[in-house]
Amino acid sequence: MLETGIKGNGETVVTEALTARVFGSGELDVYATPAMIALAEETALKSVADRLEPGQGTVGTRVDVAHLAATPLGMKVRCETDLIEIDRRRLTFSVRVFDEVEKIAEGTHERFVIDNEKFLKKAGAKGAAQG
Repeated sequence: MLETGIKGNGETVVTEALTARVFGSGELDVYATPAMIALAEETALKSVADRLEPGQGTVGTRVDVAHLAATPLGMKVRCETDLIEIDRRRLTFSVRVFDEVEKIAEGTHERFVIDNEKFLKKAGAKGAAQG
């Protein structure tokens, strides 16, 4: 059952594959903002996954996160999420991201609870309409 207060934790290590240069979001070998957002989404997703009904999932719909500090190659990054609001199917999470030295990001992330089969059917119909 979904309820506010659910916490999530995720970790990664900054590798070359997670740098701004490789992502194309910058020119330097530091942790890329898109990689950080992906970690935040994954952390929130996993925090509620086992509390959904069979056949349900969540999809990310909004991210409002400030990237506050750079993180170099090789450093560990940790993400914390808290489910702070539930409005029918809309879930709002607070997000905080830290490297080994300081907080590097904070903000919010929204996800919607979906029926996986219906969602994929709708997406597939959209693709078929183009064919």
